[in-house]
Amino acid sequence: MLVALGVLALAGCATKPTPPARPQPPVAEEAPPAPREFRGIWVATVNNIDWPSKKGLPAAQQRAEIAAILDRAKALNLNAVVFQVRPAADALYKSELEPWSEYLTGTQGKSPGYDPLAVWVEEAHRRGLELHAWFNPYRARHGEAKSPLAKSHIAKTHPRAVKKYGELLWMDPGEPFAAERTLAVIRDVVRRYDIDGVHIDDYFYPYPITKPLPPKAPKDAKPDEIDFPDDPAWQAYRKAGGKLARVDWRRQNVDQLVEKIHAAVHAEKPWVQFGISPFGLGRPDRRPAGIKGFSQYDKLYADVELWLERGWLDYFVPQLYWPLASKEQSFPVLLDTWLAQNRAGRHVYAGLFTSAISDEKKWSPADITQQIALTRARPGAGGHVHFSAVALMDNRKGIVEKLAPLYAVPALVPASPWLGTKAPAAPVLALAAANQVRITATPDATLFAIWTRRGAQWSFAVQPARRTTLALAPGVDAVVVSAVNRLGNEGPRASFVPPAAPKK
Repeated sequence: MLVALGVLALAGCATKPTPPARPQPPVAEEAPPAPREFRGIWVATVNNIDWPSKKGLPAAQQRAEIAAILDRAKALNLNAVVFQVRPAADALYKSELEPWSEYLTGTQGKSPGYDPLAVWVEEAHRRGLELHAWFNPYRARHGEAKSPLAKSHIAKTHPRAVKKYGELLWMDPGEPFAAERTLAVIRDVVRRYDIDGVHIDDYFYPYPITKPLPPKAPKDAKPDEIDFPDDPAWQAYRKAGGKLARVDWRRQNVDQLVEKIHAAVHAEKPWVQFGISPFGLGRPDRRPAGIKGFSQYDKLYADVELWLERGWLDYFVPQLYWPLASKEQSFPVLLDTWLAQNRAGRHVYAGLFTSAISDEKKWSPADITQQIALTRARPGAGGHVHFSAVALMDNRKGIVEKLAPLYAVPALVPASPWLGTKAPAAPVLALAAANQVRITATPDATLFAIWTRRGAQWSFAVQPARRTTLALAPGVDAVVVSAVNRLGNEGPRASFVPPAAPKK
């Protein structure tokens, strides 16, 4: 027996061991599912909140600020930017309908010398980010605006459609021309720009303002609200045979605009999404016990529950702008309430007040990171949007470093099957050069979902489909790629095994 073992040992020394077989090409399904989450950021232009940082900057500096915001979004693995293009019946793009915004040059109607929206769209898409155009449907002039109104402003050309309310100018939702203008503006942008979404916020009828209290008013006296001055439109409605009560008529005016925007956007381009970001508290008669606060249903005449029920939107972002310690505006309770209202099965994303991080407001990064965790714990919630970009650009209280682990892996936006389910074909993968893979896809591809494997470990990345090569890091032994279209639909996966590195 010992002799036999010795012979075997000598034989083992005399022959080289058989090298392990090279792994076979991986099956595409071996790679894990693509992560899905809407990770957005609002970029507000009104009063130069986020961009441009101040009025009158040279075009080159404005462009540099665009790049900086988008680079920060990309570095954090966000995937969508909601850019305010119409803060007050004005335009941050070249328009034949409304004047240039004063927030660009300091003078309403004055061209900045380039088309900002075109730059935002191009630069966002170059980084693989969605660009949603954010419109204010009714505000005609902000109370802190400084520039004289341009001759082409709606308050000059159609004064009947605009009412003064406190320090604001407001397009009257009861005046047919106001709705017609807003629809025309949105159609124009959808038609001419390659945007991914149309977005409106919480400004429908204006937030109410109050009359000053008399000097000798009791300490517990509450000031009376000033009613919105829409009497001419109301009287015209009544004379035409309208039967609704005034509050219901106001809500109907807003309902009709929301329904028409939804239809108009999809009539122009079926893949462009329509999103609404209302105030975070719903109708008082549908709130759970313990939830208190402002009623947008009664004061802004916004019946957002109806819009959700009818499916007049593609995504819904309630502004849940309260810290976790708030009991009467509990973040998880409100989020659950809105999810329960989502009977049409649209996307629901949480609006986060990231800009509130400060010592004065006693918000901390933990408020935001914990709210993200709460959102992720709810299967019906598909993501979140940060208000606003300035908080991330200033890195308030280190919020960027706190968010980085939560966004360590990129994510695709959720798909919208009610808008279409057709997906791109599988891409074709081939070796382009040493450590480079060429990806060839059909024209409907906008993004590539990419998995690379080292041993048993998969890594995930996303890149715009306009980039058709993939650099391979050392040690990658398998690649899987799928194409994704404008609606977030992922096509079949293709796989590729890089050639073995030559032995040294």
